[in-house]
Amino acid sequence: MKKITAFENAIANQVKDIRAEGINATAFWAYRRSEDAGNDLIDFSEVIWDEDIDPIAETFRENGITEFTISSTFSGLIPTLAAFEKHGFKMAGITEVNATYTDWQTNQRARIPAIRMVQD
Repeated sequence: MKKITAFENAIANQVKDIRAEGINATAFWAYRRSEDAGNDLIDFSEVIWDEDIDPIAETFRENGITEFTISSTFSGLIPTLAAFEKHGFKMAGITEVNATYTDWQTNQRARIPAIRMVQD
């Protein structure tokens, strides 16, 4: 997974208030969970709030991140996808990602469907 320097510095320095450092919390936690799950791309497995879309798109642009996934099934997903499209991120099909939980039958990370988003 592509590293985001500001996020890595916040982790290394054990920053208590990431927002005070200008870091979007939704993007940061998606990054951390994706790393922990062993995903190749940042995956949003939780809700993406409307006010988070602009800072997420900006952070990704600044850090050369041109792809991410959304595995969350929250009810406001369609407007979120439309908002990301305004920032140049479009749906590019369905893929699978590692979930943040372990499948009790296999004792491995569960594989779940996710929407692949790519920048124009």
